[in-house]
Amino acid sequence: MKKNLAILGSTGSIGSQALEVVRSFPDLFAVEVLTAQGNCDLLIAQAMEFSPNAVVIGNENCYSKVAESLKKLPIKVFTGEDSIAQIVEMEEIDLVLSALVGYAGLKPTLNAINAGKHIALANKETLVIAGDLIMAEARRKNVLVLPVDSEHSAIFQCLVGEQPRTVEKIFLTASGGPFLGKTRKQLIGITKEAALEHPNWKMGRKITIDSASLMNKGLEVIEARWLFNLMPDQIDVIIHPQSVIHSVVQFIDGSMKAQMGLPDMKLPILYALTYPQRVPSRLPRFNFADYPNLTFMTPDTELFRNLLLAYEALRQGGNMPCILNAANEIAVGAFLNDRIGFLDIPEVIEHCMQTVAFIRNPVFEDYVGSHREAMVRADEFIVHYEY
Repeated sequence: MKKNLAILGSTGSIGSQALEVVRSFPDLFAVEVLTAQGNCDLLIAQAMEFSPNAVVIGNENCYSKVAESLKKLPIKVFTGEDSIAQIVEMEEIDLVLSALVGYAGLKPTLNAINAGKHIALANKETLVIAGDLIMAEARRKNVLVLPVDSEHSAIFQCLVGEQPRTVEKIFLTASGGPFLGKTRKQLIGITKEAALEHPNWKMGRKITIDSASLMNKGLEVIEARWLFNLMPDQIDVIIHPQSVIHSVVQFIDGSMKAQMGLPDMKLPILYALTYPQRVPSRLPRFNFADYPNLTFMTPDTELFRNLLLAYEALRQGGNMPCILNAANEIAVGAFLNDRIGFLDIPEVIEHCMQTVAFIRNPVFEDYVGSHREAMVRADEFIVHYEY
């Protein structure tokens, strides 16, 4: 039987690549729901091709255009953030791919879990913000949370058939981004165009900036803590510029498992969508002769302080990772809008971590409030830079 999918964020990088996977395996998948925030033209085109049961456009100003374009088709059209959070509860859905950006993924993912839907998670911020809550609900509802990030998919694949107690530590690999080997002096005044030139991966703007600042790896450390039930000192980060080894598990006997492959997000997407099966694909194959040298190095956390801030937030726990994530969202947006410099991003984040109220045992409403407060504090701090 076909697996019925809801793809949240279908017009983004991960969502679009997921639909490429669906297009290649029409016998395995049916698209039940597509959602987008504001790219109504692409959402309309996707709906016309994949004929979902329903689509949701988050931006209410785009609703009329989407509804008018699809009115002759048997596709329901909804709008607004509440509709995105509610649509995941549809009975027909088997698996929800959460490819939303940032905080926007939290409520829809939680609703999908409460509705008993398995999750393919590309929105790492959901676990950064409220990993304890999300994983507790997934256990309570007997729901799978399948990682789509290439690094976490690698760890997940390495752990198949292994006992959790045998894991000594994991290594998340990082390409180092476009600024690997740069000095502080070279990064002063660096442009957003330079930061968006990732050497290996094709990603959205926000995650590409996070990769350049190593915040993406910091968020992945926090995500890994919840996905694999690890302590902070069991999670290490290593720079691997070739992006061939996607991550490594080290076991208590000293042996190690690594998952390797070409840097193509369609591979971890396919694995998450078809789990627990592996299916034959026509994706490009790795050729060892093309990579005669695989290199590794320790990240420069003095220059790229975001990674240290993420570890600090993880160790403090409570709502601190939520604060970190919200401040980073504002700081990255400000950098992309030329309001602050690249090296100012960690300054904004650290300020919020020091000033937003800390809550050791937050509930859902606390996460919502902490996110809002951190965004306000971050924006106020950025005004200081502008004037």
